Parts: sequence; C-alpha cells; structure tokens
Amino acid sequence: QVQLVESGGGLVQPGGSLTISCAASGFTLDYYAIGWFRQAPEKGREGVSCISSSDGSTYYAPSVKDRFTISRDNAKNTVYLQMNSLKPEDTAVYYCATAPECSVSQDEFGSWGQGTQVTVSS
Repeated sequence: QVQLVESGGGLVQPGGSLTISCAASGFTLDYYAIGWFRQAPEKGREGVSCISSSDGSTYYAPSVKDRFTISRDNAKNTVYLQMNSLKPEDTAVYYCATAPECSVSQDEFGSWGQGTQVTVSS
C-alpha cells in the first residue's frame, strides 16, 4: 500500500523550532519530488516547500524562506521539514505529498498523508 505518514507535530512557543517528518511506505521516495503543504483553520491549503527528485533542488514559499529547511534521507525513505523561528501564523496542519517534479500546482501532487498538527503559541 502506497502511503505517506507525517509525524513530529506539536505545540511550540513563538521563536521555537520543530522538525516534522514525512515517511513513505510501499514505494521509494527517491524517484519523487516531495512537497510540504499546510492548512490553517478556515484557510485554503498552501504550498510551503518542495524538494526535487532529480537534483535535490529546494523551493520555499516567501513566508517561510530563510526559516524552514526541507531535506530528504533516501536511506530512511523520509523527508524532513525543519522549522525555525516559528510564528503563530505558522500554526496549521502540515501535509506532505508526492509529484513527478516540484510544481506550483497542487493538482500535480498525490498520495497525500493524513497531516500533522503544528501549533505555535505561548
């Protein structure tokens, strides 16, 4: 069964850090670009970051650039999102998904995970 499972979410204070994971089962992540997305309450889902399969190129939304870092460990079949300097507006459910390559269109992504909640609050 092809599946992505996000983990590592939680409650963190503003200015804090958190690393969330996206683990694949039933297939090898090596051949896919992996995107991270988030959805805050009463807001649409937005793209956060993506890492390509071909050359490891990374992409970030302007709102998280220089604070978040995406990386992949193909040996562990896992992609990570390290989040630093977290702000209350980063509060959302974070999802990962696969695509042939990174794209600005969410329609290109599939195999969505169930999400992990990240809450930034004092």
